[in-house]
Amino acid sequence: MLVAAPAAAQSGPVVDAPSGAVRGTSDGAIATFRGIPYAVPPVGAMRWRPPAPMARWAKVRDATAFGPACVQPQGKSVSVYSPAAPLPVSEDCLTLNIWAPKNAKNAPVFFWIHGGALVTGSSREATYDGQRMAERGVIVVSINYRLGVLGWLAHPALSAESPQHVSGNYGLLDQIAALSWVRHNIAAFGGDPKNVTIAGESAGALSVMYLLESPLARGLYAKAISESGYMISMPELKKAVYGAPSGEAAGQMLSGALQAPDLAALRGIDAQTITDTAAKLGYGPWGTVDGLVLPMQMVDAFDQGKQAPVPLLAGFNQGEIRSLMILAPKPPATAAEYEATIRERYGDLADAFLKLYPAADYKESIIAATRDGLYGWTAQRMALKQTAIGQRAYLYLFDHGYPAMDSAGLHAFHASELPYVFGTIDTLGPNWPKIPDTAEERGLSDAMLDYWTSFARDGNPVAARAPAWPAYGSAANYMHFAATPEPSKDLMPGMYTLNEAVMCRKKATGKLAWNWNVGLAAPKLPPKAAGCE
Repeated sequence: MLVAAPAAAQSGPVVDAPSGAVRGTSDGAIATFRGIPYAVPPVGAMRWRPPAPMARWAKVRDATAFGPACVQPQGKSVSVYSPAAPLPVSEDCLTLNIWAPKNAKNAPVFFWIHGGALVTGSSREATYDGQRMAERGVIVVSINYRLGVLGWLAHPALSAESPQHVSGNYGLLDQIAALSWVRHNIAAFGGDPKNVTIAGESAGALSVMYLLESPLARGLYAKAISESGYMISMPELKKAVYGAPSGEAAGQMLSGALQAPDLAALRGIDAQTITDTAAKLGYGPWGTVDGLVLPMQMVDAFDQGKQAPVPLLAGFNQGEIRSLMILAPKPPATAAEYEATIRERYGDLADAFLKLYPAADYKESIIAATRDGLYGWTAQRMALKQTAIGQRAYLYLFDHGYPAMDSAGLHAFHASELPYVFGTIDTLGPNWPKIPDTAEERGLSDAMLDYWTSFARDGNPVAARAPAWPAYGSAANYMHFAATPEPSKDLMPGMYTLNEAVMCRKKATGKLAWNWNVGLAAPKLPPKAAGCE
């Protein structure tokens, strides 16, 4: 509950929640609380253990400043996503932030999971400011969760000390712990604990898919939003599958390279040192199929209808790969070489591939094929599978550009929808193409804010001055966000069918991954397998 601060106390709204009282800041009709801890700090002996709930704190806790980001590589690479200044980081990083209307009562809750490849990122990024969403009557919660080797390491010794005999997925367990904190505390801030929408972009959307699968998260949310997710193959805890070593084997390789003979030695390595070294050694953090937190491959969970039966909003961006060219294979010298390679790799599916991604414009085709193999196929697959279990699903394509973006060759690049979704088009990083201050740009942002917040409210995306958004349904409806939102049907005909067939054939071998290994980077595809196109 929101209570007035004592006259002698610092100014700012105070909420006395079950976990303890917090004092935040006021901005008009919105009360903001930053840096609230939701679990015991995962330091020392708590490194690589599931998050533990905190005891109630006794005094009013200051919640006026963001907590530090979770430890992440401190490189010097510059990209469109680079912040203005390095993020403050700490291993003690399990905090969340809340933006709440001061008069909120049983308000819907928008629970945001940041992206960054499970390696980088933070809830403190200005793009994720929840003020404008909260002004539409939604409580916004954003969280930090453990990243990189500190968040996702599996290892035989960690499995041995676990009562459940599993390891890895600590970052995902953090997200579940934060959802549990919201379940028990958000009513004090005016939120409805039974009306929580999980939402994320990129690795945040990957996390949303993990949460949709995980039995441990079931019942902690009512709806889901996935922006630019990727339903790729996952390592398994004990067994090498789909071209990847087991999670435990990958952990052993890393501990060997670090010359750490046991867990005490691993836990004794400085957090920044182990994070930087693991990244340089090529350690990749992923959710691990362990039979408990993640029982099976994501594609299997969705195929078997075992994902959470909740309404879904999902989509991707036209130019996903333009800011992620590291994911795209290097173009060949000629169109003829491109076509010859595709025919050699794709066999009987080559004609279908080349129809979608023609040799005549092969440099653009390389970008489009990588986009669809990761993001386009995933978004449509989620919409199809959620529809198949009787849930409403809303699909979108973000295809919006503006002069600074398009002149930089970044039309509708990865994450470029986020300032429009959050209404933060005037709060961008130093290398982000500047969005014009025009009625058109503000109008698109207002529409997307309306759609996202109304979906969080009741599962039905509606905008005051924009078209109705029909559910995917049997007509394969989607919303095309270009200059303005325009409803359409049958997104990129043939795209889903081709990429589903490719995934199915790779999966049938038991040895081939499905991820960014598409187009020129694809292995030679096996012939049609039972149950595959």
